[in-house]
Amino acid sequence: MAGVDAILTHENADFDAVASLAAAKKLYPSAVALLPRRLNRNVRDFLTLYGDPFPFVLQEQAPRRRFKSVLLVDTQTLPSARGLTDAPLVHILDHHPLARPLDERTTYSGGETGATTTLLVETLREKNLPLSRLETTLLALGIYEDTGSLTYIDTTPRDLQAVAYLVEHGVSFDLLGEFLHQPLAADQRALYNQLLKRAETHEIGGQTVVIAAVRVQEYVEEISTLAQQLMQLHDPSALFLLVQMGAQIQLVARSKSEAVDVAEIARAFGGGGHATAAAALIHSRGLKTQQKKLLALLQEHIHPQTTVQDIMSYGVRVLQPDMTIAQAAEQARRWGHEGFPVVNKKKLAGVLTRREIDRALHHKLHKLPVARFMSAAVSVTPEDSVEHLQRVMTRYGLGQLPVVQDGSIVGIVTRTDLLKLYTETARPARNAEFAARLERALPRDLLSMVQSAAQLARSLGYSTYLVGGFVRDLLIGQANLDLDLVVEGDAIHLAQRLADQYGGRVHTHARFGTAIWLVDEKDKLHLDFATARTEFYEYPSALPDVERSSIKLDLHRRDFTINAMALCLDPERYGTLLDPYGGEHDLNRGLIRVLHNLSFIEDPTRILRAVRFEQRFGFTIEARTAQLIDDARNLLAQVSGQRLCNELDLICNEQEPERALIRLQALGVLERIQPNLKADAWLAQKFQNLRASHPPTPILYLGVLAYRLRTSEVRALSRRLRLSNGESEILVQVVTLRLLERQLNNPNLTPSRVVETLERFDDAALAVFAIATDSTSAQAYVDHYRAEWRQVQPALNGNDLKQLGLTPGPAFREILSGLRAQRLDGVLKTRAEEEAFVQAQLRRGAV
Repeated sequence: MAGVDAILTHENADFDAVASLAAAKKLYPSAVALLPRRLNRNVRDFLTLYGDPFPFVLQEQAPRRRFKSVLLVDTQTLPSARGLTDAPLVHILDHHPLARPLDERTTYSGGETGATTTLLVETLREKNLPLSRLETTLLALGIYEDTGSLTYIDTTPRDLQAVAYLVEHGVSFDLLGEFLHQPLAADQRALYNQLLKRAETHEIGGQTVVIAAVRVQEYVEEISTLAQQLMQLHDPSALFLLVQMGAQIQLVARSKSEAVDVAEIARAFGGGGHATAAAALIHSRGLKTQQKKLLALLQEHIHPQTTVQDIMSYGVRVLQPDMTIAQAAEQARRWGHEGFPVVNKKKLAGVLTRREIDRALHHKLHKLPVARFMSAAVSVTPEDSVEHLQRVMTRYGLGQLPVVQDGSIVGIVTRTDLLKLYTETARPARNAEFAARLERALPRDLLSMVQSAAQLARSLGYSTYLVGGFVRDLLIGQANLDLDLVVEGDAIHLAQRLADQYGGRVHTHARFGTAIWLVDEKDKLHLDFATARTEFYEYPSALPDVERSSIKLDLHRRDFTINAMALCLDPERYGTLLDPYGGEHDLNRGLIRVLHNLSFIEDPTRILRAVRFEQRFGFTIEARTAQLIDDARNLLAQVSGQRLCNELDLICNEQEPERALIRLQALGVLERIQPNLKADAWLAQKFQNLRASHPPTPILYLGVLAYRLRTSEVRALSRRLRLSNGESEILVQVVTLRLLERQLNNPNLTPSRVVETLERFDDAALAVFAIATDSTSAQAYVDHYRAEWRQVQPALNGNDLKQLGLTPGPAFREILSGLRAQRLDGVLKTRAEEEAFVQAQLRRGAV
């Protein structure tokens, strides 16, 4: 801003206001920096001792000239001042958000910082203007006081960077300590004691709010200082002080919770400020009336930003009061829970923690019922705030609480849920972004089906989510129409209701709670639904036991972080990304990471999956995950052949399966499937040749992989993978053909000899051999056989031979085979030549 005549700030100026005044004067040296008439006591004391070097001008000493252009710092209201024209040009520089509409002669700039001084220090740093030690100290006082020594929730990294810059240029910490922590004056101590006695605590929207309203006869300075001390004493979410002094009431408010914006409340009384500190001057003598108004405003404006419903899990497991401690211990071991609600006739009877279970077992009381050890029936509701949840957990020493609604348990919330809430990186809502991605990724008819399913599910009280590979590929921009929908509710019932309402058929699998809704079988239009579930493995590599659960536990059972994400489809949360394990972060970093250390022990086939995804996306298996693979690879011996075969099939369906196989070789995994399997440069080249000449299939790839094995090893591999008889025979034939390679390497073989050698082999085995052999002669023979020679047949058939006077019998086969051989070798070329050949044979008595 050029041409500033005067710099002004608010009355009752604190250090941020006066420091901003000083900094602005450095930037606009020709402007008059007018000091307010009223200063906070600590500011007044500072300027009394150290104010001479600062070029401030008192109001009564303002020069007798008109100020046409004004810079307002740390305030948005133009104060009365000597020399102001009737309508000056005004520029507001304030760290508070703009609180009012601006006229055409007023402009605003600001930033999301904890202090206005920070904004000005940034400009001073950019211009590299020199600062004295006293100046840096005053500026630091401005930032420290307005940010509570960098502890208030609206403190930003910019504030810390500004302070660091000032410290580098010589801040006096002795003066900081002296003027930030001054003792209370006598009138302040008296008011403090009054406020302390009259303080009332209210629970509003899950927030603890302290309100104190008092009357005093004389004016008392710096009520804000008392507010800060009362905040430290009571530790509420927010504090409101109403102090009546004559015909005016001062409102001073402080907040440490994002759920309580005190500036919004202060504006309703004609004041302002920012979310954590605000004030208002109320022209009224009705203290009780203003206190009632304040309470009503708080009830209207305070709502929990995060409720129990936002972090809880559904599908809670419960115990019965008559279950034994031993049974409870087994449930705790099976599911890894730290406690359970105890339910009697569908009503919460108590809570049993793992600690109580362990104590009972220690005293050998495993046969006693859990009712003897459970604690009181403590619970929260879905609408409770997380702050209330924290207080209940702390009061009762519980790490998990049942969530009760209308007398029934609807879920569970744990200490881990709270930790995740406060440790996850804050990110802006991206619902609109993901909704737009869905619009682009899905055909209109499929998207309509998904949205219809979500709406019907919500009407049933269910939540639905897109999960797994589709969400992963949506994030990296890859096409994928293989949709998996998880339902927090009954997926089978939902699918049946959809079919009733929109038509189609439903296929169900009751054990796993899954259903397929077939809308149009001709166009293969369908949706796959699964009830949110968790899994328990009785022993390593076993098939899991499945139980209904929540979306969070459903994601926990998945293989890798990049596959453990979900998109909510509920209309009110449409497009919300659930990413509890950092899957998006790992996608961005190109990492394959398991969710927990027992992942490969529970399901060793995940080893093959990890490599498949690593090679498909060009990612890297994270170091700890690689170590877990090394620890668990021996467990592949316990995996069923069918499951191993399925994973190998999936690898063979990748664009370049050789990359995954070579990686499996390097990890020592391939040898656990068959000790002599090799994946190397030879295999990579043969796979590439296969794709160049044939539509690749898993059996062709597997044939090339098995080509260098012995017959006994191939048979063992077939048994290990539970291959069908036909598939096993193809692999055996591949090895047999390899053993015939020397014979087929002879360039002088006749076509009939080649056909005689090859016609007993399956075409798939021949295709593999033609790719795998390093003999050009053998490859040429096979290619000729498959493309031409096997189609060659004699013109004559059995009926023709009878007409020539031959009696049907074994000789027919020999004659026809001979005719074919003569045809293949080019000796006979026409039907007439074949007839002559047969007649000559007859005359010689050869037939």
